[in-house]
Amino acid sequence: MNALTIFDEIIDRLGTNSVKWDARERIFGSGDVLPLWVADMDLPCPPEVVQAIEARAKHPIYGYPGDNGALFEAAKGWVNRRFGAEVDTDWMVAIPGVVPGIQVAIEAFTKPGDKVIIQPPVYPPFFSTSEELGRRIVENPLKRVDGKYEMDFDDLRKKIDQRTKLFVLCSPHNPIGQVWSREDLLQLGEICAEKGIMIIADEIHSDLVYEKGAHTPFYTLSEQLANQSVTFISGSKTFNLAGLFTSIAIIKNRKLRNEFRVTANKMGLNHINLFGIVASTAAYNHGDQWLDELLDYLHENAVMIRHFLSERIPEIKMTIPEATYLAWLDFRELGLYGQELRNFLIREAKVGLNDGFQFGKQGDGFCRMNFGCPRSVLKEALQRIEKAVQVYKHSNH
Repeated sequence: MNALTIFDEIIDRLGTNSVKWDARERIFGSGDVLPLWVADMDLPCPPEVVQAIEARAKHPIYGYPGDNGALFEAAKGWVNRRFGAEVDTDWMVAIPGVVPGIQVAIEAFTKPGDKVIIQPPVYPPFFSTSEELGRRIVENPLKRVDGKYEMDFDDLRKKIDQRTKLFVLCSPHNPIGQVWSREDLLQLGEICAEKGIMIIADEIHSDLVYEKGAHTPFYTLSEQLANQSVTFISGSKTFNLAGLFTSIAIIKNRKLRNEFRVTANKMGLNHINLFGIVASTAAYNHGDQWLDELLDYLHENAVMIRHFLSERIPEIKMTIPEATYLAWLDFRELGLYGQELRNFLIREAKVGLNDGFQFGKQGDGFCRMNFGCPRSVLKEALQRIEKAVQVYKHSNH
């Protein structure tokens, strides 16, 4: 397989009911923006996945699936090969997405009025899932130090009280693309264990880590933390299967697992997609080489963005992410924030990114760029931004 040939190909997604491409008018108020926002890739998923879906689609009946055993076995093998982690398929519960899984966990393990800790700037549904269920958000903001972020453990300790029941961890972190060290995760886990706080670990980006072995699955930290946590994994970001709504909760503690299952049933979130099972099973069984080549391509994309910005738009700062295909761009040196930054990118640059302020007030002045696309598309987006910045600087001086 030649990664450059496969991942450089432009695949037209218009007319495929793609929210990224077909909803541009609704999202950005303009149909001519180049969309590099929502986290799915403009790159083809592994050929083995396509073949598995096609083979199943040839059978003309698509009834309820009855067993997730093959998926769980494939996922067990995957986490063992990729992370050296030992899990039992009995620990696994199928769920139609990580965000619905977080909702189930919040409903199962907390009560209305309880406090849920998150670490902004962070994936926007971390805010909404808790608030919609009547829980109170406690922000433990990440500290920005020399372009990177750190967990603020002193702040965390101060903010915990008797109503604090749950910590929602993003690992690796979205949008900053950071991989947390084993030491950071252990320190976080010890604080939560000491205070009786459950940890929900969103590890949806864990396969998209550029340094092999850098990611530590939360359930591998210690027996105690494995029994006090729920970890979510999915092939949706890794293999570009987001539209198939298939994820897995890894819950070692049998009592917690049963509570999670019962709550998922009550919420109608106890079934996953027939084709999601087929696709995810094939991806976990056959996707290793494809993913290794994808990671090389994505990392080269990230390096290219950083080089382009430093050479041609030095006012926009970026740290090369350690994971994900998401760049966290800092526009603050241009004096652009909030709605003004959004309007500038849409109207002047004709580029659609995620607004940083949606990730919490700590993200104001930043934007998230999805670089999971052919390199030629990425270059076009960067050139559009460069041209718009030149005009903006000229008109403001």
